[in-house]
Amino acid sequence: MTTPAESALNWRKSSYSAQGATCVEVAEIFAVGHVVRDSTDPNGPTLALTPHAWTALLTTVKTGAHDLP
Repeated sequence: MTTPAESALNWRKSSYSAQGATCVEVAEIFAVGHVVRDSTDPNGPTLALTPHAWTALLTTVKTGAHDLP
């Protein structure tokens, strides 16, 4: 469930996402890290990532490490 602090965040989707598509949303928490959630369930669970974990995730996504075969 989204906390009051999370609901006040500036959530955004990738500009590569199709309108209405299922994707993730991300919000930056200044100097703390990022929070990620499912765009189809904005009141559902979130995943908090430290700056180091966020950078590592972006690196692996950009290299295709999470692409389906």
